[in-house]
Amino acid sequence: MDVEINRGNFRELRIIEPAVSPLAEDQARLRVERFGLSSNNVSYAVVGDMLSYWDFFPASDPVAGDDTVWGRVPVWGFARVTETRSADVAVGELLFGYLPMSDEVVVTVGSANPFTVSDVSAHRAHLANAYNSLRRCEQDPSYSEATADLQMLLYPLFFTSFVIDDFLEDNADFGAERVVISSASAKTALGAAFLAKARGITVVGMTSAANRAFTEAIGIYDEVVTYDQAGDLPLVPTVFVDVAGNQGTVAAVHARLTDFLVHSMIVGDTHWDEAPSLDGAPLPGPRPVFLFAPSQIAKRTEDWGSVELNRKVADAWSRFIAWVPSWLSLEHRGGAEAVRSLFLDLLENRIDPAIGYTCTMTEEVTS
Repeated sequence: MDVEINRGNFRELRIIEPAVSPLAEDQARLRVERFGLSSNNVSYAVVGDMLSYWDFFPASDPVAGDDTVWGRVPVWGFARVTETRSADVAVGELLFGYLPMSDEVVVTVGSANPFTVSDVSAHRAHLANAYNSLRRCEQDPSYSEATADLQMLLYPLFFTSFVIDDFLEDNADFGAERVVISSASAKTALGAAFLAKARGITVVGMTSAANRAFTEAIGIYDEVVTYDQAGDLPLVPTVFVDVAGNQGTVAAVHARLTDFLVHSMIVGDTHWDEAPSLDGAPLPGPRPVFLFAPSQIAKRTEDWGSVELNRKVADAWSRFIAWVPSWLSLEHRGGAEAVRSLFLDLLENRIDPAIGYTCTMTEEVTS
């Protein structure tokens, strides 16, 4: 069972039952047990063409006479090996990583080590290695069954948060006195703020008027401002981290800070084929730069080695999830129709930021 989305109209989703094919040599069949669903997955759809997110899990073959282009949005979650023709994975093994909104998925097992297994399916050959790796839960230092729901919901977002903060620290924060983060109530923004604040950086959250009270109540930001207050930002050396993906916000921050803006980072979900502008003119200050997390991951793997990188991420993650329950509660959605409905709520921003959602494709919660 798969949930597919119309790539030309994200409000149209369908549920299909694909044919089950026998495994080829080196393949394994995984039962998708549970996954997290958040606005991050909507972002995958929005930038699916630009960043090749549609290529991870090909949709069903098109029907003759129907020119609708369907896609499968990736999610992060847990899957268990139910059948294998690879010597490197065993039936019953639990894996964590990039999965489709489906009840099962077939992977082609490539390189394997005690910590990870790679999927080398032909259609994924051109995709970033960071997304083609499944983590073995038994050996994963970040895995604990007690926090597994938080892991599948927040770990991928937190990993991006870690990369944001690490990139800034790696560049001495570009000499900034403050970091301003848009979409401040978003989980990625909160993770980045948590890490930056732990380093002693002054962190300012930008959010909507509707989310201001929630964002202030969390208590992680030194200051919370609304988007219409961009013109009041202090004129001091500042890094701007755009998680909102809103070109108008980017333009307003650049217009206010101009040369006081020492770095402008794009993390959000706007299609950046067209650079933001101010009344048709180029933005003042530095050019906004899209943060491609796999590049910083590759750099740190070379700097530190994969074992040390995993240790640093696991340490930061353990501190983060000890704090998360103070402001986030979890709700579960079971069944393909419930998953479809939740995606539409996320698309229309009808979600309470104080709730995180876990999902199964069946109505019964599996374990």
